[in-house]
Amino acid sequence: MKYYLPAFLFVFLMVCFPDPAQAQHIDSKTNPPNIVIIFADDMGYGDVRALNPLSRIETPALDRMVAEGISFTNAHASASVCTPSRFGLLTGEYAFRTPEAARGIGGFTPPVWGTNRISMATMLQNAGYRTGIAGKWHLGLDWLTRDGKPAVLDAESGHSNVDYSQPVQVGPNDFGFDYSFIHPASLDIPPYVFLENHRILDPEVILTTDVYPRRREDTEFSWDKKHSNDQAVYWDKGVWWRQGEMSPSFRVEDCLDEITAQGLAFIERQSAETPFFLYMPLTGPHTPWLPSEEHKGKSGAGVYGDFVMDIDQVVAKVKEQLRRQGLLENTLLIFSSDNGAYWPEEEILLYGHDSNRGVRGQKGDVWDGGHRVPLLISWPKGIKEKATYPGLVSLTDLFATFADLLDQEIPEGAAVDSYSFLRVLQGDTGFVSRTEMVHHSSSGMYAIRTPEWKFIDGLGSGGFTYPGRLEPEKGGRGGQLYRIGEDPMEKDNLYADYPRVVEQLKAQLEEIKNP
Repeated sequence: MKYYLPAFLFVFLMVCFPDPAQAQHIDSKTNPPNIVIIFADDMGYGDVRALNPLSRIETPALDRMVAEGISFTNAHASASVCTPSRFGLLTGEYAFRTPEAARGIGGFTPPVWGTNRISMATMLQNAGYRTGIAGKWHLGLDWLTRDGKPAVLDAESGHSNVDYSQPVQVGPNDFGFDYSFIHPASLDIPPYVFLENHRILDPEVILTTDVYPRRREDTEFSWDKKHSNDQAVYWDKGVWWRQGEMSPSFRVEDCLDEITAQGLAFIERQSAETPFFLYMPLTGPHTPWLPSEEHKGKSGAGVYGDFVMDIDQVVAKVKEQLRRQGLLENTLLIFSSDNGAYWPEEEILLYGHDSNRGVRGQKGDVWDGGHRVPLLISWPKGIKEKATYPGLVSLTDLFATFADLLDQEIPEGAAVDSYSFLRVLQGDTGFVSRTEMVHHSSSGMYAIRTPEWKFIDGLGSGGFTYPGRLEPEKGGRGGQLYRIGEDPMEKDNLYADYPRVVEQLKAQLEEIKNP
């Protein structure tokens, strides 16, 4: 026997108890949320205590984000190093589609993308948002030079031909940001200057070694010395930066605090009348590991772990600023990292801390340790209950998710590798937004994964873990194939056992790379 609700009762229930996904979608258009992305540099999934009970680092602010929102257990950066990962986040595209963006770059490299490209910030501008960036750019700048030639650093002297008295000709403000306060690249790469809206602050530069000695009396070289030459400042494992020009007022140890202060100041200038987007790409915990006095010696993972505690504090400060202004309730707060941690086996054994928790490899690698990242999203007004999402997500997907949230149409040809997971934010943790993903290592080794398989088109890590690349033996395996769900450590190479799967995935990878 079937039972039918009277029409008036049905209408009453629909009005009083609307479908949560539909209600959320309507609300996000009439009262769009502020969006803040805090983007750590070289921080591992396993550093967050709530994601890894064995973490030797206390992360109370990030743990609170996990408790209040959605944590993604299978989220990946689009590449395993800085520049291509940041490009993917802001454009919704794999960086290999733009060759200039597909590799690591220095501080004097020109922009890796054209000003005609639609970025996430541009899309949000078009939706009525005020947009700002405070932090590490690392996507190239168009510097003016004293000799009219392309900007270049002389590695021996540490000097460049840049005219710091002139604004850069192309920078973040040309890619959708109303306001920008940036450091050009990583904090171990010159020049060591801040730029506000394309103008260099304190442009009368000196050399880093005018302020910092190259060595200290207690300096001992470690595994990371290979990344710096004899002209670089190298004090200890993780505590080093390359020789180069620096503003007289710039201090490497204060960079994270200055970026945080500028991000908080941007929030302070906002109000509930106009939605805003703030992108905060932090310079830590990337080298140099320079934790605050407050956190020195406080973690169980050495100086790196102490520095991660500073990153956690940035999250706490941002939330408190939003709360003071009455903006927290309707702010979509996202925390992630540009790639996995640079945390080799030596450090895991030394501290008993697995920064990339339970997966193989580290930053730079095509193995999951290179690109699996923490992704935490909270939004008090829109996400009411704690949830965990196990589905496949790329950081490129934030672009389409925001567009979907705000009912913005993505122009044809833009954000082609971005898939909306808005339904996950609306509570549907069974939703599948994508069924495959391409991974890209620091040396240009590629992989493709599906829910069951991960195929790597080459041998070795493709990155920083030894061996980076191996030539196949005659008649031997030419690549790697793993049942990734059952074998997250990528130990059992089934390449020779499933030739048809290899053939199929290789063809699928090539089709995505060369459509």
